[in-house]
Amino acid sequence: MVGTASFVKNLGNSIMKVSESKSSSWWYNHHMRAASRAILERIPLVDLVLEVRDARIPMSSEYAQLRKFPSSSKNIIVLNKMDLASRSKTKEWMEYFKELNYIPYAINSHNKDNIKEFLNFLQARIRDIRSTHSSNIQTTTIMLVGIPNVGKSAFANSLHQIGRISATGAIDDSLVDQSDLAHYFLSILNFSDEYKKWENISTMDKKENQIINDHTQDCVVQCVRGALFQEIASFKGKMKDEKDMVQLIEAQFTTLRKAFNVSLDSFEDANSIVATKLINLYRTGRLGHYTLDTLPRTCE
Repeated sequence: MVGTASFVKNLGNSIMKVSESKSSSWWYNHHMRAASRAILERIPLVDLVLEVRDARIPMSSEYAQLRKFPSSSKNIIVLNKMDLASRSKTKEWMEYFKELNYIPYAINSHNKDNIKEFLNFLQARIRDIRSTHSSNIQTTTIMLVGIPNVGKSAFANSLHQIGRISATGAIDDSLVDQSDLAHYFLSILNFSDEYKKWENISTMDKKENQIINDHTQDCVVQCVRGALFQEIASFKGKMKDEKDMVQLIEAQFTTLRKAFNVSLDSFEDANSIVATKLINLYRTGRLGHYTLDTLPRTCE
């Protein structure tokens, strides 16, 4: 598996370098800087810190400022969007965080039963905290932190069961080129077994009332799945060979242009549109469940 993962690892590292080149403040505005200063001042004073991360990218979605504080039993890493990540990989990441003395908990913010389970878990932690204090403390303070787009608002709304809570900032999709992200996703898909579920899907099963430019329609998604299966199943090269993998991904892009009804004359523009639509389907879980980050010890 180490050999087959090398190409994916190289792609992932190149994407991470682009993100790092923007510096740690690329997603900040002045309001977020002020909020970050307030967070750093208050962390030593709170009883629990809930750091929300995206379960698909457990390391890349880290709130880096927490590195200034040692890991402890007060730090709970909430792996949100577990329903969109690889279940086995999420378990591995949870074990990894436990080794670092964090308390990990995987959730789906939109699953009421899952949230109830987390609330029970949280209440148990609060009882433990109160039992360790000599005085009868009636109030426990909890801080919720996380970078943009990890699902903090959805998580908070589910916990409080109140009106919508606004979140500050959003990650700009132009930070990393969509084509690079699409190549990275396809490389992981090609190494997985997810595509085997799509064996009996027809690539040309279109509906008469299909909206040409709406790639989220079930018939289009099915067509995309079928197209990806056919390309991988008919692949004669070696997955471990980087050149062969690149050829496979290029063939997939060509096939996806037809599946997504993209017929622009410009090759670059067409591939850009394909990449954007493909990443959208990945983010919404329409193409399966994947974890893009690799465990540090695996990388070693």
